[in-house]
Amino acid sequence: MSRQLALRVQLRDSSVFASYHAAANQPLVDALLALPVRGPPACVFIHGGASVGKTHLLQALCALNSVRGEPAAYVPLRELVAMGPEVLQGHGQLACVCVDDVEAIAAQSEWERALFALHQQLEEQQGHLVLASAHTPLACGIRLRDLASRLAGGLVLTLRGLDDVDRVAALQLRARLRGCELPDETAHYLLRRLPRDMAALCDFLDRLDGASLAAQRRLTIPFVREVLAG
Repeated sequence: MSRQLALRVQLRDSSVFASYHAAANQPLVDALLALPVRGPPACVFIHGGASVGKTHLLQALCALNSVRGEPAAYVPLRELVAMGPEVLQGHGQLACVCVDDVEAIAAQSEWERALFALHQQLEEQQGHLVLASAHTPLACGIRLRDLASRLAGGLVLTLRGLDDVDRVAALQLRARLRGCELPDETAHYLLRRLPRDMAALCDFLDRLDGASLAAQRRLTIPFVREVLAG
């Protein structure tokens, strides 16, 4: 069932902790799962490169709070920056606010002040501000010193990319959750034919699953080759 939280931002049903293949990132996942419903740390900062699962984890944390009956919001700044910092108003009373792409508002003074105010409100309410960026807190371009120090002084977690063995395992986990089997040889074929980008690989797997259901075919290499050619 689709979940929709504040700002009418649609969360992916697949973005839950059960569908995230953590591998070397298991300590980071454990740290997120260990966050209390209310209480410190007030700020959690996740940084890592492109397509390593930052958005997945932020949305999974929102979904977990929703299951617990706690109010949460996912805020993708890159998509909402044009709407202005007013979009953050009213979020300070929530249990958890997950802010994606922090660097999108870097050096924009009004946005930075609004984000700092949100941090203060959540801290007073013992809520959590969980942020994600491609860069570390000190390298993401935030100029407001008070905000930069709060981001760097919270719980800072590094998200690492997967190697090919774990990319295969992640794809197979996603396939199983969709009710299909992705053989080893087919998964390795996908890695040879597609960019080693988990977002692109998962998007193609979703397309492949739909095609296999329509054609009543298994995910064999010949079938994948047909879908790629189509």
